Parts: sequence; C-alpha cells; structure tokens
Amino acid sequence: MTKTDSPGLVGEWEALVVNDRAGAARFLVHVRPKSSRSAILGVREGAVEVALTSPPADGAANAELMKLLARALDVRRGDVNILVGASSRGKLIEVNGLTPADARARLSRAKR
Repeated sequence: MTKTDSPGLVGEWEALVVNDRAGAARFLVHVRPKSSRSAILGVREGAVEVALTSPPADGAANAELMKLLARALDVRRGDVNILVGASSRGKLIEVNGLTPADARARLSRAKR
C-alpha cells in the first residue's frame, strides 16, 4: 500500500495509509472489541484504531464496526465492506464512493 498525500491534515492522520481502488477508498483498521465505549481512537502503525463495545462473537463486532465507520464517513452502511480479516482484529476496509483524501479528512473529524 502506498501513502496518498492529503494537504491540510496534520499529525497522526498523515500516517494513515489510504488507497484508491476503482472509486473506493481502502484502509486498514485495528479493532479493540469489548471496550467501554465505541469510538475512533486515532492512527496506529498506518491503521485506524477503533474501540468497540461488542464482543468478537457471531459477527457482532464486525456489524458495529461497519455501522460506526458508515456514520463517521457519512456514507450508507452498504458502502462499507470488510475485504480481509473478518475474524481478526486487523481488517482491510473498503468504502465505496469516497476518495482517499475525503476518507482521511472525515475519519480525522470523527476521532473522539
């Protein structure tokens, strides 16, 4: 994966690796299930760090992750897909209809 430059963003969000594939933005996510609250925490090792309240059982954490990302990125839930890592903490996410710069900017605004 290569880093796409995004003017205007400073700090940790410059380290987020976001790629453009056929009109969709792709980026890595590291999930912390069974946290006290659901939130986007920042960037760690080129991936978005996300805390989720759901346990990693029966797809509950994946469903909550897709809902959280859709809300943060202001897209439909159906536009957010887990391409790789459905059963692990590290996931490759694809969001249809977003450029890498838009995805990075929206994620940085959603950080709590």
